[in-house]
Amino acid sequence: MKILSVTSGKGGVGKTSVVCNMAMCLSKLGKKVLIFDGDLGMANVDIFFGVHPQKGLQDLLSGLPLKQCLTQVAQNIDLLAGGSGIYDLCHLNAFQRREILAHISEMNYIYDYLIIDTAPGLHDHVLHLNSVADECLVLLTPDPSSFTDAYALIKVMYQKHKTQKISIICNQVQDEKSGAQLYLRFADVVQQFLPIRLNYKKTIPFDQQLKLSNQLQRLIIRQDAKSVSALALTSLCAEIVSQNQMTASAGNTVKGLDSIFRPASGHA
Repeated sequence: MKILSVTSGKGGVGKTSVVCNMAMCLSKLGKKVLIFDGDLGMANVDIFFGVHPQKGLQDLLSGLPLKQCLTQVAQNIDLLAGGSGIYDLCHLNAFQRREILAHISEMNYIYDYLIIDTAPGLHDHVLHLNSVADECLVLLTPDPSSFTDAYALIKVMYQKHKTQKISIICNQVQDEKSGAQLYLRFADVVQQFLPIRLNYKKTIPFDQQLKLSNQLQRLIIRQDAKSVSALALTSLCAEIVSQNQMTASAGNTVKGLDSIFRPASGHA
């Protein structure tokens, strides 16, 4: 199970929309996806899928088995809901955070992808969720505050957890060229002050259809699969799957070579 976190320095950059549409794209590619709504206490992933979870994170922490806490939101997509308006979920301690991830790790061979929708900002639980991801996807928009807050997030992630597997998704930009330019400006600043090499993942252009879809709390992948934003999201997920397959193939090759060159038992 490959773990992806989708995060941002500030709210309002389209994080939850990207998470839900990514999950739908991956499911259409035949992958089984678990979404963890990590915006604890302010969760809203369920709204985009039009479901009302009966169980969620609070039940898991109360001792209910994880399987009973999940909600199927679409074909091949399950959700561990974070709960909305629940004060205690906003103040989990380190032990509770580790316990949640330990339960999720038990599903390692059931799902192909775990996508974590984090809260925005620099809270401890946000930093922790990002630190356990195989790849941390930071959403960046042309808004100057998004720029500065994303830098602050990456800086603190590195200082606290040495997080380095960070990719940038430029969202709500005019076009691919504008997204690439935004990324280069941001990467220049980050690499000037931090020992981190960012990865440019994808640009999701501003799309009036996506904006309308979000207002209606629907998925653009369902609403208008031919829109520019839906096509960008589909391309993003195809790239993620392709890279994951290449990594797995390289890993298998290394294991194979290791078995060939490993000394025989009883020999130096």
